[in-house]
Amino acid sequence: MTIDPWAKVESTDAERELIYRKPRTFAQDVISRFARKPTALGGLAVVILLLLFALAGPLFTPFDYQKQTLTLANIPPIFHTTLAPDEDRAFYRTTSMKVMELDASGRLIRQLPKVTDDYAASLISFQYSEDSLIYIDYSVNPPVLLDADSTPLPAGGIKWNLTYPLGTDHLGRDILTRLMYGTRISLMVAFIAATVNLIIGALYGGVAGYLGGRVDSILMRIVDIISTIPLTLYVILIKVVLGNGLMSIIIALSSVYWVDMARVVRGQALTLKRQDFVQAARTMGTRTRALLISHILPNAMGPILVTVTMLIPSAIFMEAFMSFIGIGIAPPMASLGTMCNDATEALRQNPYQLFLPALVICLTMFAFNFVGDGLRDALDPKLKR
Repeated sequence: MTIDPWAKVESTDAERELIYRKPRTFAQDVISRFARKPTALGGLAVVILLLLFALAGPLFTPFDYQKQTLTLANIPPIFHTTLAPDEDRAFYRTTSMKVMELDASGRLIRQLPKVTDDYAASLISFQYSEDSLIYIDYSVNPPVLLDADSTPLPAGGIKWNLTYPLGTDHLGRDILTRLMYGTRISLMVAFIAATVNLIIGALYGGVAGYLGGRVDSILMRIVDIISTIPLTLYVILIKVVLGNGLMSIIIALSSVYWVDMARVVRGQALTLKRQDFVQAARTMGTRTRALLISHILPNAMGPILVTVTMLIPSAIFMEAFMSFIGIGIAPPMASLGTMCNDATEALRQNPYQLFLPALVICLTMFAFNFVGDGLRDALDPKLKR
């Protein structure tokens, strides 16, 4: 018997009326819409990697973020080496006319001790072994390394710095370790500030929107007064009064960033308090506090989460900016902003010292912005398909 593959499938009226789509909860629907946005997933992945980098990374590094080794200052992550006379070692000439000895894999062994500096001949001698010297001839540009017979040493190629994978700063501190601690500080400040802003802004805006009338006018005029002062200037003034330090920067950010959250929650409260479920709860005698906490704020959680997600990169940038201008995290504590500030002194010779913390700041801000965009679209019921 031959079956026609293009024959019409028979179905009854009852079968055609069935909905075969599996029912999903609101949370499942949000996760599904969020997962269909590649930029949001990428941003979430970057946030998770940054958290692992900041929290677990220091457990695997042998260096301290504040330990200074001046003999290893401004060591780059990549070496342009020259071969040693015995060819199982290599040399790297630093920009400050020092010679570092490396093994074949690219690990730092030591800094060669300086012997003499002959200004007339433009030669600097270094003790390589008990009976052997190495010279830097700085009469030419770029300077070259010479052996004991004044013969230029052959090029050894490019090697990765296995001792300090991201190099060292101007005080010889490991940049990778300082990036880990700096990212931890920035994320901690941002999350604490965002949490405080969430609590203050949600309660303040919820009370203003739900009570309305004169209470709403007074509370929102206070918000308007705070908003007329530039937030950057306000935070700087608070920092000047409180001084430098981690706690003072958290207090400064937490005291002003809640105004945007208050406005968002107020707008949601003005809309939700007219809904039937709020009117029914009020008719049943539910107290104002219970109405606000149990009914209005949970139903406004979508815009609240989006606003919090957008506040985090703003707080990270503000912390980095204040640390960059010198009123943020106090040295020797590592911060992305202080690392950028330290790198400006040797920007021309060592641009990597500024590029690396600036890259982490940009990645963090882009990641949280992408996550915020994804949450905004996922929580919007109008985009449900």
